[in-house]
Amino acid sequence: MNTLLIIDGLNLVRRMHAAQKDDTHIDGLAPRLTSACQKLIQYHQPSHAVIVWDGKQQSWRKRLYEDYKKDRKPMPAALEAGLGDIKQALAAAGVQSIDADSEADDVIATLATKMVKAKGAAIIVSTDKGFTQLTHPQISQWDHFAQAAITVEEREAKLGVDHGQFIDYLALAGDSGNKVPGVPGIGPKSAMELLRTYRTLANIYASIENIGAKQAKKLESGKQLARMSYKLVQLQIDMPLEVNLSQFRLAK
Repeated sequence: MNTLLIIDGLNLVRRMHAAQKDDTHIDGLAPRLTSACQKLIQYHQPSHAVIVWDGKQQSWRKRLYEDYKKDRKPMPAALEAGLGDIKQALAAAGVQSIDADSEADDVIATLATKMVKAKGAAIIVSTDKGFTQLTHPQISQWDHFAQAAITVEEREAKLGVDHGQFIDYLALAGDSGNKVPGVPGIGPKSAMELLRTYRTLANIYASIENIGAKQAKKLESGKQLARMSYKLVQLQIDMPLEVNLSQFRLAK
């Protein structure tokens, strides 16, 4: 069975760069990243590997909600200037890159989904917990820095909801890290309790007359924000990609 290792480029390289004493320099970053990718390949033994990078275009999420990821620090200038050399070093080591138009997340989700539809497996290397919404048994996630898998079961335990409710949960409670608003006044505990009772966001709003007046008022007032938040956190798995799996096959 073919296995595609999909590396979230900026998720990996920005953490490595942040560990440097001086963020105005990228000395040694290319060989460190290349070494990390080689170790990932050696450990997971995939048949194919690709590293996906965020692009510079404004994402559809930002167009939908201007404050999305509002407080994210911009990429350090030195790192941005050196990305071209880093990609060349990776290509020389046999790891090809894909540049997304905007966010890498949807491209990664699309690659993983296409891989399992083709009867293969996908391993996503990223610390982004949003990928846990991809619950196909042949899609897994790996945290390079913790040297451990990020599992759906762990996230279910943390949020207190089933994996099929992750998106509904974030639509209600929001996601502060990405500035996804959720429903004002509905926090993690309330979101969990509502979903345990009504199972889905749609059911919650269809049963609004059965919910306490105070909470129902918050839900009614935040209905549009809930719908928008649902869209913001949902990964797109059908992005148009002009690539072929053979491009990413690793040399034996």
